[in-house]
Amino acid sequence: MFFKEAKSHPATLTSEKQISGRRMFYEELFEKLNKSGVDYVVVGGVALVLHGVVRLTADLDLMVHLEEGNLSKFVDIMNELGYRPKVPVKSEEFINAKTRATWINEKNMKVFSFFHPERPIHLVDVFVEEPVDYNVIRSEAVTIMSGSVSMPVVSVKNLIKLKEISGRPQDIADIAALREIEKSGRR
Repeated sequence: MFFKEAKSHPATLTSEKQISGRRMFYEELFEKLNKSGVDYVVVGGVALVLHGVVRLTADLDLMVHLEEGNLSKFVDIMNELGYRPKVPVKSEEFINAKTRATWINEKNMKVFSFFHPERPIHLVDVFVEEPVDYNVIRSEAVTIMSGSVSMPVVSVKNLIKLKEISGRPQDIADIAALREIEKSGRR
Protein backbone atom coordinates (compact mmCIF):
# COMPACT_ATOMS: atom_id res chain seq x y z
CA MET A 1 0.00 0.00 0.00
CA PHE A 2 1.31 3.41 -0.92
CA PHE A 3 -0.28 5.30 2.00
CA LYS A 4 -0.34 4.55 5.71
CA GLU A 5 -2.39 6.08 8.49
CA ALA A 6 -0.82 9.22 9.96
CA LYS A 7 -3.08 11.38 12.09
CA SER A 8 -0.23 13.81 12.74
CA HIS A 9 -0.02 14.60 9.04
CA PRO A 10 -3.38 15.90 7.84
CA ALA A 11 -3.91 16.30 4.15
CA THR A 12 -3.04 19.59 2.53
CA LEU A 13 -5.43 21.03 -0.02
CA THR A 14 -3.67 22.40 -3.07
CA SER A 15 -4.92 23.67 -6.37
CA GLU A 16 -3.71 20.39 -7.87
CA LYS A 17 -4.84 17.54 -5.64
CA GLN A 18 -5.79 16.57 -2.11
CA ILE A 19 -4.54 13.42 -0.43
CA SER A 20 -6.77 12.50 2.51
CA GLY A 21 -5.35 12.01 6.01
CA ARG A 22 -2.66 9.49 5.18
CA ARG A 23 1.12 9.63 5.19
CA MET A 24 2.95 8.17 2.21
CA PHE A 25 5.53 5.44 2.68
CA TYR A 26 8.02 7.51 0.71
CA GLU A 27 7.30 10.86 2.35
CA GLU A 28 10.69 10.99 4.11
CA LEU A 29 12.41 10.39 0.77
CA PHE A 30 10.45 13.22 -0.88
CA GLU A 31 11.29 15.53 2.02
CA LYS A 32 15.02 14.82 1.64
CA LEU A 33 14.98 15.09 -2.17
CA ASN A 34 13.21 18.44 -1.97
CA LYS A 35 15.43 19.79 0.81
CA SER A 36 18.58 18.83 -1.13
CA GLY A 37 17.28 20.32 -4.37
CA VAL A 38 17.34 17.05 -6.31
CA ASP A 39 15.66 17.47 -9.70
CA TYR A 40 13.19 14.56 -10.07
CA VAL A 41 9.65 13.68 -11.16
CA VAL A 42 7.37 10.92 -9.87
CA VAL A 43 6.30 8.59 -12.71
CA GLY A 44 4.84 5.07 -12.99
CA GLY A 45 2.17 3.51 -10.80
CA VAL A 46 2.44 6.04 -7.98
CA ALA A 47 1.90 8.89 -10.46
CA LEU A 48 -1.11 6.98 -11.80
CA VAL A 49 -2.59 6.72 -8.29
CA LEU A 50 -1.85 10.38 -7.55
CA HIS A 51 -3.77 11.32 -10.71
CA GLY A 52 -6.78 9.41 -9.41
CA VAL A 53 -6.52 5.95 -10.97
CA VAL A 54 -7.38 3.17 -8.53
CA ARG A 55 -4.51 0.71 -8.81
CA LEU A 56 -2.36 -1.24 -6.39
CA THR A 57 1.30 -0.27 -6.44
CA ALA A 58 4.03 -0.35 -3.84
CA ASP A 59 7.18 0.62 -5.70
CA LEU A 60 8.09 4.19 -6.51
CA ASP A 61 9.22 5.03 -10.05
CA LEU A 62 11.24 8.20 -10.52
CA MET A 63 12.81 10.08 -13.37
CA VAL A 64 15.81 11.87 -11.93
CA HIS A 65 17.63 14.42 -14.04
CA LEU A 66 20.68 12.47 -15.20
CA GLU A 67 23.18 15.28 -14.64
CA GLU A 68 26.16 14.10 -12.56
CA GLY A 69 25.81 16.61 -9.71
CA ASN A 70 22.07 15.92 -9.41
CA LEU A 71 22.62 12.16 -9.41
CA SER A 72 25.33 12.53 -6.79
CA LYS A 73 22.89 14.31 -4.45
CA PHE A 74 20.24 11.67 -5.20
CA VAL A 75 22.56 8.75 -4.44
CA ASP A 76 23.79 10.43 -1.24
CA ILE A 77 20.18 10.66 -0.04
CA MET A 78 19.40 7.06 -0.95
CA ASN A 79 22.48 5.93 1.00
CA GLU A 80 21.64 8.18 3.95
CA LEU A 81 18.12 6.73 4.15
CA GLY A 82 19.48 3.16 4.05
CA TYR A 83 18.47 2.20 0.49
CA ARG A 84 20.72 -0.23 -1.36
CA PRO A 85 20.97 -1.26 -5.03
CA LYS A 86 19.17 -4.51 -5.91
CA VAL A 87 22.02 -5.42 -8.24
CA PRO A 88 25.46 -6.21 -6.75
CA VAL A 89 27.09 -2.84 -7.44
CA LYS A 90 27.79 0.26 -5.39
CA SER A 91 25.05 2.86 -5.61
CA GLU A 92 27.64 5.46 -6.64
CA GLU A 93 28.13 3.59 -9.94
CA PHE A 94 24.70 4.85 -11.00
CA ILE A 95 26.15 8.38 -11.22
CA ASN A 96 28.53 7.50 -14.07
CA ALA A 97 26.99 7.99 -17.54
CA LYS A 98 29.37 5.49 -19.16
CA THR A 99 28.47 2.84 -16.60
CA ARG A 100 24.76 3.43 -17.20
CA ALA A 101 25.33 3.17 -20.96
CA THR A 102 27.07 -0.18 -20.44
CA TRP A 103 24.16 -1.43 -18.32
CA ILE A 104 21.72 -0.33 -21.02
CA ASN A 105 23.69 -1.90 -23.88
CA GLU A 106 24.88 -5.09 -22.19
CA LYS A 107 22.12 -5.81 -19.68
CA ASN A 108 19.16 -4.09 -21.37
CA MET A 109 18.64 -2.22 -18.09
CA LYS A 110 15.71 0.21 -18.04
CA VAL A 111 15.70 1.15 -14.35
CA PHE A 112 18.17 1.05 -11.49
CA SER A 113 16.40 -0.35 -8.43
CA PHE A 114 16.99 0.54 -4.80
CA PHE A 115 15.49 -1.45 -1.91
CA HIS A 116 15.43 -0.84 1.81
CA PRO A 117 16.72 -3.86 3.77
CA GLU A 118 14.62 -3.04 6.85
CA ARG A 119 11.46 -2.21 4.87
CA PRO A 120 11.30 -4.68 1.98
CA ILE A 121 8.15 -3.10 0.52
CA HIS A 122 10.10 0.12 -0.09
CA LEU A 123 11.44 -0.21 -3.62
CA VAL A 124 12.54 2.76 -5.73
CA ASP A 125 13.12 2.36 -9.48
CA VAL A 126 15.00 5.13 -11.29
CA PHE A 127 15.23 5.37 -15.07
CA VAL A 128 18.81 4.85 -16.33
CA GLU A 129 18.04 6.85 -19.48
CA GLU A 130 15.36 9.26 -20.61
CA PRO A 131 12.63 7.50 -22.63
CA VAL A 132 11.07 10.97 -23.01
CA ASP A 133 13.12 14.17 -22.73
CA TYR A 134 13.49 14.94 -19.03
CA ASN A 135 13.17 18.70 -19.53
CA VAL A 136 9.76 18.19 -21.16
CA ILE A 137 8.66 15.81 -18.39
CA ARG A 138 9.78 18.28 -15.70
CA SER A 139 8.38 21.42 -17.32
CA GLU A 140 4.93 19.83 -17.73
CA ALA A 141 4.86 18.10 -14.32
CA VAL A 142 2.16 18.97 -11.80
CA THR A 143 2.75 19.51 -8.10
CA ILE A 144 0.83 17.31 -5.67
CA MET A 145 0.93 17.79 -1.91
CA SER A 146 0.80 15.15 0.81
CA GLY A 147 0.86 16.71 4.24
CA SER A 148 3.52 19.36 3.99
CA VAL A 149 5.48 17.60 1.25
CA SER A 150 5.18 18.57 -2.41
CA MET A 151 6.01 16.16 -5.21
CA PRO A 152 6.53 16.90 -8.88
CA VAL A 153 4.37 14.34 -10.69
CA VAL A 154 4.45 13.59 -14.40
CA SER A 155 1.50 15.05 -16.33
CA VAL A 156 -1.22 12.69 -17.54
CA LYS A 157 -0.18 13.37 -21.15
CA ASN A 158 3.46 12.43 -20.49
CA LEU A 159 2.51 9.48 -18.30
CA ILE A 160 0.57 8.12 -21.27
CA LYS A 161 3.68 8.58 -23.45
CA LEU A 162 5.82 6.68 -20.93
CA LYS A 163 3.24 3.89 -20.69
CA GLU A 164 3.02 3.65 -24.50
CA ILE A 165 6.81 3.23 -24.68
CA SER A 166 6.74 0.48 -22.06
CA GLY A 167 3.81 -1.29 -23.70
CA ARG A 168 3.25 -4.04 -21.13
CA PRO A 169 -0.32 -5.33 -20.67
CA GLN A 170 -0.66 -3.40 -17.38
CA ASP A 171 0.52 -0.24 -19.14
CA ILE A 172 -2.15 -0.66 -21.84
CA ALA A 173 -4.81 -0.90 -19.10
CA ASP A 174 -3.28 2.13 -17.36
CA ILE A 175 -3.44 4.15 -20.59
CA ALA A 176 -7.17 3.43 -20.89
CA ALA A 177 -7.71 4.66 -17.32
CA LEU A 178 -5.62 7.78 -17.97
CA ARG A 179 -7.60 8.57 -21.12
CA GLU A 180 -10.77 8.43 -19.02
CA ILE A 181 -9.23 11.00 -16.67
CA GLU A 182 -8.43 13.21 -19.66
CA LYS A 183 -12.00 12.89 -20.96
CA SER A 184 -13.50 13.70 -17.59
CA GLY A 185 -11.45 16.89 -17.35
CA ARG A 186 -10.02 15.94 -13.95
CA ARG A 187 -6.53 16.69 -15.21
